[in-house]
Amino acid sequence: MIMTLKKLLLPLLLLLSQITLAQQDSIVQLKEVVISDTQLRDFSNTQSVQKLSDSIIARNPALLTSLLQYNTVIYFKENGLGMVSSPSFRGTTAQQTAVIWNGININSQLNGQTDFNTLNTRDFDAITVRAGGGSVIYGSSAIGGSIHLTNSLDFKNKFTSEVRTDYGSYNTLGLNYNVKAADKRFSTEVSLSRNSSDNDYKYEGYNLKNDNGQYSNTSINAAFAVKLNAKNILRLYSYAFDGERHFSRTLAAPSKSMYDDTNTRNLLEWTGNYNRFTSRLKVAYLDEKYRYFENFATDNFTYGRVKTFISRYDATYDFTSKIKINAIVDYTQNKGEGSDIIQKKRDIGSASLLFKHSLSNRFQYEAGVRKEVTDAYQSPVLFSAGANIGVAGFYNIKLNASRNFRIPTYNDLYWQGSGNPNLKPESSYQAEIGNVFTYRDITLTVTGYYIKLTDMLRWTPGAGGIWRPENVGKVATYGLESVLNWQRKFGKSQVTVSGTYAYTVSREDGSSDQLIYVPLHKATASVAYGYKEFSAYYRHMFTGEVFTTSDNQSKLDGYNVSGIGAEYTFPILSGFSLGAQINNLYNQEYLNVAVRPMPGRNYNMYLNLKF
Repeated sequence: MIMTLKKLLLPLLLLLSQITLAQQDSIVQLKEVVISDTQLRDFSNTQSVQKLSDSIIARNPALLTSLLQYNTVIYFKENGLGMVSSPSFRGTTAQQTAVIWNGININSQLNGQTDFNTLNTRDFDAITVRAGGGSVIYGSSAIGGSIHLTNSLDFKNKFTSEVRTDYGSYNTLGLNYNVKAADKRFSTEVSLSRNSSDNDYKYEGYNLKNDNGQYSNTSINAAFAVKLNAKNILRLYSYAFDGERHFSRTLAAPSKSMYDDTNTRNLLEWTGNYNRFTSRLKVAYLDEKYRYFENFATDNFTYGRVKTFISRYDATYDFTSKIKINAIVDYTQNKGEGSDIIQKKRDIGSASLLFKHSLSNRFQYEAGVRKEVTDAYQSPVLFSAGANIGVAGFYNIKLNASRNFRIPTYNDLYWQGSGNPNLKPESSYQAEIGNVFTYRDITLTVTGYYIKLTDMLRWTPGAGGIWRPENVGKVATYGLESVLNWQRKFGKSQVTVSGTYAYTVSREDGSSDQLIYVPLHKATASVAYGYKEFSAYYRHMFTGEVFTTSDNQSKLDGYNVSGIGAEYTFPILSGFSLGAQINNLYNQEYLNVAVRPMPGRNYNMYLNLKF
């Protein structure tokens, strides 16, 4: 494998060295605002990208699930409020949606997905949804799309801090403290969050309540940057999460189970800007571990842990202001262990090459290729290609085609007695066409897509009734999604209207049945009004019926859920605001997972202080 890696990486490294030596030695001033996930900015112009504004993030609950399900086309399967939350993006599974933290893929190496109720939105400066394939840039799981959590740093003189406290129904408490400080050489940001809830809501329509649903978690997110000189900058990103979550009962049975998880992520990056050449060297260390208690009153538990080391060299060269090439070489090592997992180490090397060319202000195209080398699985050659065409002043077309993949997880490969070391990665070919209409203050995006997935991983019963993972599934997914935004100011008033709609068909080859937990229709809408120091909003989400069995004989009914909120900023107390929210305004009875009801009408109040 080492010789193969050398053959793969050496030509790219030699190319980068030659480009570096060709540079002039004049000094280039660094940009005032720096981010780590530059590929999201530079190589996403041929796909749908939705950046959620600060005001939208602020008026949503702290956990990432709520923010995304009310403001994007993504559907979430949630095992009760605050419980395990799994996305379905464009009809794909939770393992086929990648979560990117400052440019690093943080999906679990154990089960291949991210639990969106373990991420606090107030810890990040920007949250962005990138629809469609992205494995050429971000690696495994970026099939349906990717969610990007970003922290930005700048070198403007400032010192700001903000405290927000929330209190709501079911003794739900939230606290976030954020501080930013910077001068012309140093920049730092630290965010500390704490959330907890008894979560003992009543099951509407049943003589039961959500017993054993309590949870608490603490997270800290820190970012630091220093200008070494006019050409070079050093950055450190660090994130830690510690959570204790009881798994609540269902309509069928009580529960005493509990789940503890701890995640730490650290990323060190050295960036150099040398005229047209930009060099980025990244080193990251990620540690994920959990303990599962079948009965929280005992000391008996199962556990799993994976330590991940990542080294990456990322080089960009601007041939002209309109032509950009980006080469990336990457090495990842995972070390996993657990009570049910064979202790195992795996090494993965990869190389990517990205290219962008703006022929004119109205025509731009992108292309990319990626290859991974590892002894754990056989990786296909991945590619992407797309174009952004300005047909008219108000109308753009985005075209994109790609091949993407998802690698087998530690559970798939190394589960004791059941793991299958001969698995292949899931592979997908997909294409999309996006239509972007812009007229004055209105932007409407309508995108059609098609995904053909092969070698889908499924756990199926084998000899002796033992379940084992196999590459058995072939799935075709197609659909239409749209995003609408309108904003207008009238004197001291401002009105904002937004909405999303997704039509999704996802079926196995040869079947007319919809895959389980993939709604055919999902829509969201919100309207917000602001006047001087006062603001108010109304939001609504419709989710169509979902099937809970593969033969489509059992299903959950569709539902409509709404919420309202208002906020007032006191002019005599600069930076002090008070807000109130009502969730599930019409007290809708609904489930989005079988036998696990969601809460009825509930309330939240918050105080926000900026100084």
